[in-house]
Amino acid sequence: MKQLKFLTLTVALFAAFSSIAEAKIKVGAMSGQESELVYTAAKIARDRFNLEVEVVEFDDYVMPNVALAEKEIDANAMQHKPYMDGINKDRGFKLVSAANTFIYPIGAYSKKIKDIKELKDGAKIAFPNDATNGARALIMMHKTGLIKLKDPENLQASKLDVVENPHKFKLIDADAPSLPRVLEDVDLAFINSNYAVNHDLLPQKDALLVEPKESPYVNIIATREGDENREEIKQFIQSYQTDEVLEVAEKIFKGAAVKGW
Repeated sequence: MKQLKFLTLTVALFAAFSSIAEAKIKVGAMSGQESELVYTAAKIARDRFNLEVEVVEFDDYVMPNVALAEKEIDANAMQHKPYMDGINKDRGFKLVSAANTFIYPIGAYSKKIKDIKELKDGAKIAFPNDATNGARALIMMHKTGLIKLKDPENLQASKLDVVENPHKFKLIDADAPSLPRVLEDVDLAFINSNYAVNHDLLPQKDALLVEPKESPYVNIIATREGDENREEIKQFIQSYQTDEVLEVAEKIFKGAAVKGW
């Protein structure tokens, strides 16, 4: 009987330790620089919590949320809350923000002028064509007095919401990653810092306008509604919100990633 009890206890302990050892989640990230931050957090999660984090890379901003909603991944770290709210509304997803990561401020750059006041009537202004990042640029234009929006608090504003354009600026929307490449062809371009730094454009040094740090567009770790309290998700968040990840971000983004937690 004692041997049987010992065997039962041994099997139970083995099962418990196996369960701990096999803890695993999948986290979506954008290919490139942002994914390096997730890989860093994954290493920390393995070392500190014995949590295996499989990083799944994506090349567009829609599929990481589709994969999350369809339970192909457990979380993603690639978007800000206004974007997530928009896709929740459009597609009926039930995704939530579990934690903040970094703010990647959008900036206005130019190869033709040195000061925003030098913009001439009819100047070409390029900005991102996705709903939330486009709104970020338009709101900045409104606050600078370049245009007037119907509702400058609308985080989903588009060109259709421009009610005054007294200088007849030509508003050109384009894919966010392409904006550094079209900079030579326009008078001003609003570029997300994660794309700007790839072309040696730093918001603090080169931008004529920079989004303020109190921006609502802080990036987040998103998960499905109800999963934000999962222990594995909490452990990944603790692994991400560390000095180690912050150091990697500062090295990669050269100061263009602002700590959001």
